[in-house]
Amino acid sequence: MLIASYNPRELGDTLIVVVAQDTPQQAHTVRDGIARIYDPETEKSLGYNFFDVSHILPDITGQGQVFLSAADVDALNQALEAAGFAGELVAETCSRFIVGYVKTATPHPDSDHLLVTETEVDDGQTLQIVSGSPNMQADIKVVVAKVGAMMPNGLIIWPGELRGVPSDGMICSGRELGLANAPQRPGALILPDDYQVGDPFDFDRGQTIFTA
Repeated sequence: MLIASYNPRELGDTLIVVVAQDTPQQAHTVRDGIARIYDPETEKSLGYNFFDVSHILPDITGQGQVFLSAADVDALNQALEAAGFAGELVAETCSRFIVGYVKTATPHPDSDHLLVTETEVDDGQTLQIVSGSPNMQADIKVVVAKVGAMMPNGLIIWPGELRGVPSDGMICSGRELGLANAPQRPGALILPDDYQVGDPFDFDRGQTIFTA
């Protein structure tokens, strides 16, 4: 997993890279303008901050999540190794926003408004996702933010539990996806039938879903 965020207005010329979920205890080491954040118990890397990143990636632009090419990730790994860190970053090659199909939606055992879904995503994989959407039901196509997705508002999707039931991803509303003219109320985005289950969700096409 690799999530990269660049916000020069707020943070200056700093690239934030997340490679694992936060842990209760964290430590960091700074070398040559790079901070490594890690779990002190396991030594597992959680992320890196690259200060003055335009010296490494001269063409970097953006305001929020940025999508790094394989060449960008190679350059970052070279900078890590030059600073004495492991060049462990792996480029993301697949979208984490997928057209899904809700196969089943059953009542949550400890809630009167949550449903436990079995939702098919890419490669025939089925995820258990707990949803509170008032329009949730079986036999609909939806947008699934898989674990490791960064939402337009900056929220990162991690595995979790809702009222004691594991949930592995999120079924999204149009509002949560930042789509133009999306209703500003709860409710999963139900996709037209011509969307193909397992395909990456096309955000550009999605901007036309709620147009008149």
